[in-house]
Amino acid sequence: MDVRRLELLRELAERGSITEVARATHRTPSAVSQQLRVLEREAGLPLTEKAGRGIVLTDAGRALARSAADVAVALERADALWDEFRHDPTGEVSLATFPTGGQMILPGVLHRLAQQTGLTLHASDRDPASEAFPDLTNDFDIVIAHAPTRPPSLWQSRGLRIVHLITEPLDVALPPGHPLAAQASVTPADLIGEQWIGVPWGYPFERTLYDISAAAGAPVNIVQRFADTRVTEALVSAGLGIAILPRYTAGGAYLTSAAMSQRISLTPLAGVTAERHIYALMRPDRAERLAVRTVLDALQAESVAIREANPTTA
Repeated sequence: MDVRRLELLRELAERGSITEVARATHRTPSAVSQQLRVLEREAGLPLTEKAGRGIVLTDAGRALARSAADVAVALERADALWDEFRHDPTGEVSLATFPTGGQMILPGVLHRLAQQTGLTLHASDRDPASEAFPDLTNDFDIVIAHAPTRPPSLWQSRGLRIVHLITEPLDVALPPGHPLAAQASVTPADLIGEQWIGVPWGYPFERTLYDISAAAGAPVNIVQRFADTRVTEALVSAGLGIAILPRYTAGGAYLTSAAMSQRISLTPLAGVTAERHIYALMRPDRAERLAVRTVLDALQAESVAIREANPTTA
């Protein structure tokens, strides 16, 4: 069987439609369909079947798609071994990150890779719901994703390589001079009656606000909602409310506490688990590439540096 046709079947399993496979592989839908029909003749079994206006894989098609993934991993592993032999982690690596993750980790990563001759990192920001991060691995070599807990089962079911980078605490952001800012930590009960700068419905930090409300036995009063944490920081700094903000990202991962306290005060939250886990997601074949592994090494090293720059944090 032709490896390129196997890869088209794998793409169909990942993307779910001929149209999306055509878009991703820069082919026409008719060309993709033709190649899949040839693969079906080679296999001697039906690989797809009609479902409404589209098609889905048969059991045989899904089994062959899994084999296609194994083939892709083996080919990338062979290329990686040759690159290692030549000590040559060159090429282009594409990376997608959610905005605050990029704010926290990308500057340091790009500095670390600046001396890596022949390796180019193309990074861009995306901000999907947690369950949609795996879909981005179809189009990017590395996806920086976040979740409130350990990897969601949906991520694991996709057969992705999942690498934990850092656990970032979520703190209560207070204006300078706020009465609670002098405390080592605050509890949900301390926060009753405060005005909150929240996030849009369905955004991750909303879960922490629900947990605070449940623990305090009183609703939180959300007066504004913003997705951009920089806007939230500005409003908190102006004394217009308090908020939940990621500890390492708010104000910059390496900003000194003295400099940050001129704008906002980040106070740990006691009595409620408030954190986000940040991961690198990759399709297993792409994870074998030496250039991708080099970028992953830089992500892990920068994550360690961020933690070490915040020695008093959890």
